[in-house]
Amino acid sequence: MLKNVVLTAETQKERLTVDFPGQDKRAIFEPGRIVIETANGTLIEARDNPEKSFEGQQRETPWDDIHVTYFVGEALWTYLNTPFLYAREGFTTEEIPSIQVEGETWRRLKVTFPDSVKSHTREQISCFGPDGLLRRHDYTVDILGGATGLNYASDYRNVEGIMVPTKQRVYAYEGDYQLVKEPLLVAIDMGEITLAAAQSA
Repeated sequence: MLKNVVLTAETQKERLTVDFPGQDKRAIFEPGRIVIETANGTLIEARDNPEKSFEGQQRETPWDDIHVTYFVGEALWTYLNTPFLYAREGFTTEEIPSIQVEGETWRRLKVTFPDSVKSHTREQISCFGPDGLLRRHDYTVDILGGATGLNYASDYRNVEGIMVPTKQRVYAYEGDYQLVKEPLLVAIDMGEITLAAAQSA
């Protein structure tokens, strides 16, 4: 479902749009409502309070398009707005002990999200390399029963002065953030990236 899509993440509100080129379809994530519509805005389907539809999910439980859109929305909106997101009102941050990874010292920032923002979980950790760039994002996923995630960010590109990781790979972890190399859970590869000024409402 998510190959060759166009993602638009807003910065002032929690909203992410997924366009499907050639399919006359787009999906819109907002925390309280998922909408799937045609390119001209004709409603295909929608679900209010979409997070509730994950209750009782098991590993083998099938997902519909709205489940996928909600997961992608809460994940990618967070990823694409990190670390700028952490300066918003309601977020609290605390530097915790650094770790050594592959010969580098990674400084770690524990971030507590406000209830008003839907993300994987309320408490997440961002690990930054000596150059100040995000190396890894550590979390659990509430809607997946607390499944663990180590999200490695790499292949940075300078986009109008902002360094953006164009490659992200997510693996599970055990214990004290010990990487589980198999299987690869999520792979994100970004093509063209553009920044646009916020439009007035």
